[in-house]
Amino acid sequence: MKLAIKGIIFDMDNTLLRSRIDFESMKIETYQFLASRGILPKDFSLQDHTSSTIIDIASKNGMMTDELLREMWEIPKKFEMLGMQNVVLESGVVELLHDLKGKYRMVIVTNNSIAAAETALREHEILHFFDTVVGRELMRSLKPSPDGFLYILDRFRNISAEEWISVGDAWIDGKASASAGIKFISYRGDKLKMENMSVYPSAEIADIREIKNYL
Repeated sequence: MKLAIKGIIFDMDNTLLRSRIDFESMKIETYQFLASRGILPKDFSLQDHTSSTIIDIASKNGMMTDELLREMWEIPKKFEMLGMQNVVLESGVVELLHDLKGKYRMVIVTNNSIAAAETALREHEILHFFDTVVGRELMRSLKPSPDGFLYILDRFRNISAEEWISVGDAWIDGKASASAGIKFISYRGDKLKMENMSVYPSAEIADIREIKNYL
């Protein structure tokens, strides 16, 4: 028997907020930092990677000192803070959140820092709609790892994976969601990129308010 949806996991950048973060430059600068210190090879292919997957590989190869980790994290932090300036909400977000408030658990799982995420959400007066914001400080590995989603499942133990849905714009959101056993909805995602990364959303939407069709 199909279980009723009780909770929604939102990505933040380009799902709730129209991000101005330069993700490509963030990825390149992060890689250059790691390659220049011999942590990653000079011929490392960036095509199928994001900043988060590069950081994950570097963090697990046993060569990162605490000092290098601190220096490395300053790079995404810099791009996040710049990208959070003058951002706007995706169309329909406020209307959707008002409609869903009190009916579902609503949480955010983002690779951003908690401080950067909460600051942006507070400035747009939508932070109070969410039960919690899971940023990178609460994950052992960033999306596409399922750690952030597993954190939510552990925190809300009365809601099974089948009773959650997640929504995001990127393949890393879909991969993380599927790995946690949670149904994924693609919001204006790159279909070809998702297929190339073996991510197959349960649905694709072009307006964030369309989530209500799957609840």
